[in-house]
Amino acid sequence: MTTLAEETGEHSAAWSDGDDWTQEALRLVRDLRTPHRRKRTGQIGYTLYCVALLLAVWGALPTMGLFLEKSMGADYSGHGPAILAALPAGSCALGLGWLLVAAWDAQWRGPVVPPRETVDWLLAQPVHVARVLRPWFWGSAAISGGAGLLISAIGMVALGLTVGVGLPAAFGWCLLGGSGLPLLATALATAVEGSERVARWARLATPYVGMAVLALVAQTVMAVSGDQLPGLERIELWSGPWGWAGLAALAPTPAALPGGWAAGVLLAVVVAGALAAAHRFAGSLALSAVRRRSRTATGVMAALRTVEFRTARQAVAGVTGGGRPARWRLPAPGWAELAVPWRDTLALLRTPGRLGRTVVLGVLAVLGAVLAASAHGGSGLAAALASLVFGYWSLTQLLEPARVETDDTRRGSWAPYPYRDLMLRHTAVPVVLGLVGALMAAGVLAGEGAGARALLAPTLVPPMVGASLVNACRGATKHHLLMSPAQSPTGSLGPVLFLAWYGAGALAAVVTLVFPFLTALHSGSAASVVTAVAASGMVTVIMVRWAVTRIGHLTAPSAD
Repeated sequence: MTTLAEETGEHSAAWSDGDDWTQEALRLVRDLRTPHRRKRTGQIGYTLYCVALLLAVWGALPTMGLFLEKSMGADYSGHGPAILAALPAGSCALGLGWLLVAAWDAQWRGPVVPPRETVDWLLAQPVHVARVLRPWFWGSAAISGGAGLLISAIGMVALGLTVGVGLPAAFGWCLLGGSGLPLLATALATAVEGSERVARWARLATPYVGMAVLALVAQTVMAVSGDQLPGLERIELWSGPWGWAGLAALAPTPAALPGGWAAGVLLAVVVAGALAAAHRFAGSLALSAVRRRSRTATGVMAALRTVEFRTARQAVAGVTGGGRPARWRLPAPGWAELAVPWRDTLALLRTPGRLGRTVVLGVLAVLGAVLAASAHGGSGLAAALASLVFGYWSLTQLLEPARVETDDTRRGSWAPYPYRDLMLRHTAVPVVLGLVGALMAAGVLAGEGAGARALLAPTLVPPMVGASLVNACRGATKHHLLMSPAQSPTGSLGPVLFLAWYGAGALAAVVTLVFPFLTALHSGSAASVVTAVAASGMVTVIMVRWAVTRIGHLTAPSAD
């Protein structure tokens, strides 16, 4: 029988060492799992095999080819200055971003997440919680360390090819930050999972850290373009573990800064201390917190297995959105036509996180366009695609009220006009706010000499809002597409068809606009900009008509 202390997470259980059944309970669990162990081992082995195969095909073999070409006279040193210029701010952005993602993940899942049967049965028995929970902590740490090992290998290859640093030295210095920061993030996530006070501080700090990451990304783009800020970079590199990793990575290069050894030692000491503290902390996590996260993770995984992405997002948002809601008030409009925009604006003010994500993604879209304007070939195309995708994601954050309406079409019964008109009115706030933000970005770009290309930012707002509305009105999930009999030389086309249907609006808009957009960015001529504007207008009309058709399908009576 579960005691009150166990239910609330207190570990002062009312049983003595003589009542300790930890060894027996673990032995019973091991015996019960024996028949399934071979199958489980096979699944893990197959997963590791697939990961190794992908790394070999997409990583090891191309890398060997590049080094072989270098030995035959190929010169990659032209990329070295850009990589060294991007490394200080870029490494800080990557380190802070990793810590931010780990803290967010710990608010709903966390590094210590045993399966439901372990939480609901095993931890309810008179067992030592530490012996059950700590292996899950170290498993998460091992996964984080493995990901960091891969990042270190990528850094080794980049420095070896472009800067000429010896591979052992490059790998060793990159490993300090590449594996150290992921392990530090795992320790931070354990603290967030185990302490509501730390979790509250993490939620409060999230927007500020996110803006810092965004500023560092912008600084990285400036550095690659030739506008470095050496004084600011030194402050950032010494500001914390996220900067010490960059100092260590720069140590074997010609751009090394004083203090690389000291930064490496400091990082190693901090990571070791954080892991030791997290090891102790993992053994005293509140069972209520572990139980809640385990059930949330199970629900999210169930939604992902059935390809219900919105259900998974809502499950995560229901846990991570536990901060104090903003209590904004707006006077009710005197004109009935403004009722929907008023409700949408009020909903946005009361969920400022969506507005923050809109700003962050919008800035990333502008940075992608700046990179696309100066890059050529595959790099320019990739940057243009990234800019359009980030722009779409930015605007789709503002269309959440429309997606809520499609979750249950009966929600729109309050409106005095048809459901189609209601859905179209939900685009007013995204279009207005998107145009305001795009005009501000255009003003900044025009001041930096972008010329007519600055007009592309506001021009792309309407088609991307239309694409978001198309995706919001997709209707019930078409699971049968996953089982499509269509085949390709690489296997079944079912997952491809499903993803094409799921993101049809965004996919059509981005593919249609990317080449006129990229051409206008490269040439900057009035003719190319006019062509891009015309393409945006055409896509807007198509998306609106498509959305109206889908809205009609949402409200059409089903056939018996």
